[in-house]
Amino acid sequence: MTQVPKAGVKTQTITVDLAARHYDIHIGAGLLESAGDFLAPVLNRPFTVIVTDDHVAPLHLHALDASLKSAGITTGAVILPAGEATKSFHHLERLVGDLLDLGVERSDTVCALGGGVIGDLTGFAAAILRRGVHFAQIPTTLLAQVDSSIGGKTGINTSQGKNLVGAFHQPRLVLSDVYLLDTLPLRDMLAGYAEILKTALIADPAFFDWLESNGPALKSGDHEKRAFAVARAAKAKADIVAADEREQGARALLNLGHTFGHALEAATEFSDSLKHGEAVAIGLALAFGLSHEMGLCAAQDAARVIAHLQRMGLPSSLADLNAQGITADTLIGHMAQDKKVVNGQTTFILSRGIGKAFICRNAPQDVLYDFLTKMTAA
Repeated sequence: MTQVPKAGVKTQTITVDLAARHYDIHIGAGLLESAGDFLAPVLNRPFTVIVTDDHVAPLHLHALDASLKSAGITTGAVILPAGEATKSFHHLERLVGDLLDLGVERSDTVCALGGGVIGDLTGFAAAILRRGVHFAQIPTTLLAQVDSSIGGKTGINTSQGKNLVGAFHQPRLVLSDVYLLDTLPLRDMLAGYAEILKTALIADPAFFDWLESNGPALKSGDHEKRAFAVARAAKAKADIVAADEREQGARALLNLGHTFGHALEAATEFSDSLKHGEAVAIGLALAFGLSHEMGLCAAQDAARVIAHLQRMGLPSSLADLNAQGITADTLIGHMAQDKKVVNGQTTFILSRGIGKAFICRNAPQDVLYDFLTKMTAA
């Protein structure tokens, strides 16, 4: 399906090629109004339950519900509290119970309308409900549009760390409407931008050049530039997922900035004081800083990353956190719980330069400790 909304942003479709489980990511402007037309072909019967949160529901639930009903689709809805704390066993249990009460059958598709929290939680509930029902993603945040809605990683947090309980469960469809980003607070927009930046830093130096020139316009509301950046980041992730669905190899590159970032989130108790994308932004700066410390990356590359983060208004150092009590020992302790630990060794994604990320499984612990000690003391 191809549409050209009044803003002139043409809809782009990217396919995540997973053989029989392939699915499409549709990216454009004004797509929520046509959601029923996109979703109807992937439903086994004309019924779905929309899962959303109490921040998104007043903004977008009515429009989605109306679009689905206009396509002949009967709906139910579950509205959960907004925030990272919702990714918990408690809310998972509630969501599964609500879906069962609403009559979701094994062949049905539930619909996640929200950011990464709602997408991750809904996807995990779908993975375990009746031993697996289908789900679709309608991401309402920039972070979810470029990252968490794609690739089938679902899960919840525990007191030990982020996303430690979950499942790989691919969606049937992703529908990314960049108009929905107009309702985002600036802080949330920037948090998502960190994931776009991550994509460029992994393997696309030309995209980083483009972001240096166009990032401010994207930030200020240019729909065409937002659609371009979302599509470029989504395509990069889709290609990696298709090649390595369960993160046995190259997919680990998508964790650039995340080993540090997840440790920071755990250290701040997954509170709203530090959003995931903000933690990733600091993680990107730390990854390039450690790479430079190890003699892998030129100082000017690390400086460009930090300069761009600062220009966009994202945190770029531990000093930006204004958090007390975060030490090298604290961060290394949280990293020990990271999902990517193998034989007691933390896996880092480091860089030999912009667009030259690589998987490092043997970072010297003394260098890491000294580096983090210096960063936490700054």
